[in-house]
Amino acid sequence: MSKQDSDRVILDIDNGIATVTLNRPDKYNGLDMPMFEAITATARKLKKERQVRAIVLKGNGDAFCSGLDVKTVSKNPLNFLKLLAKPGRRISNLAQDVGYLWRDVPAPVIVATHGYCFGGGFQIALGADFRFTTANCEFSIMEAKWGLIPDMSLTVTLPELISIDLAKELTMTARRFTGTEAKEMGLVSRVCDDPVAEAYAFAETLAQQSPDAVAAAKLLFNRAWTADDKTALNWETRLQKKIIARTNQRTAIARNSGQPEKAYDDRRSF
Repeated sequence: MSKQDSDRVILDIDNGIATVTLNRPDKYNGLDMPMFEAITATARKLKKERQVRAIVLKGNGDAFCSGLDVKTVSKNPLNFLKLLAKPGRRISNLAQDVGYLWRDVPAPVIVATHGYCFGGGFQIALGADFRFTTANCEFSIMEAKWGLIPDMSLTVTLPELISIDLAKELTMTARRFTGTEAKEMGLVSRVCDDPVAEAYAFAETLAQQSPDAVAAAKLLFNRAWTADDKTALNWETRLQKKIIARTNQRTAIARNSGQPEKAYDDRRSF
C-alpha cells in the first residue's frame, strides 16, 4: 500500500486500486489554484504508476466538487492567465488538465459523485471513463451563471455522450439537474445509493482483467469514438499489434482455457 497526501488531494494505492479524494470539504471541494495543481499532479503521477489497474475518484465532505471557486481565484487576476496559458507544444492548459488528463491515464477512472457536481467539477467527472452517482446529486454546466463558457475540456468529453442541441441547452441555461436526469440523458453510467462502494466493486472487476486489454480498450475508444472510419480502423490495428501474443494476452488465454492460474504482468505493452 502507498499513500500520498496534499492539502487538496489525497492519493492512496492499495492492491492495484488507486483512490483519489478531493479534499477541500469546507468549500465543497471548490477549485482554487492549489486544487488545480494538486489534481493535475495526481493525474500525471498515476499515468506513470504501472501497478495501478483502476482508479476511484471521489470527494470528501458533502459534495463531489462545486466547480471553480470564483471568489478565491478572482482575487489575483494573474490566476486566470495561469489557468489559460498553454506553454510549448502542450495540447491542454491548466484549467483543461483537471478533466482532460484523466483520459491519458492508462487505468480506467471511475468517478463517484454526490451532493454537488457543478461546472469544473462536472468537467472533471466527464474526463473519467465511468460516472457513478446518487439519484439526488445535483449537476450543472454552471459557467453561464458567471458569464463564462465551459473551458475545462468539456468540448472533448461531452460530444461522446449527448447531442449538440442538448449540450447547448445545458450550457446556455446553466440549469441544475439530478443524477436521475443525468442518467436519462446519458451523462452518467449508474445511479446508486452508494456510488463509492459500487465504484470500488467495479474497480475490483476491472483489476482482474488483462491490464493490456483494459488500457488498450480505453485508448481505442478515446481516440476512435468520434473519429472518421479510416482513423478508427487504424487505431484498432495499431493497438492490437501492441498487445497480441504478449505476456498478458497469453495469460488471458491460459486463464480462460482451464490452465493453472497465472498472474498478469504489470508491464503493459504500451
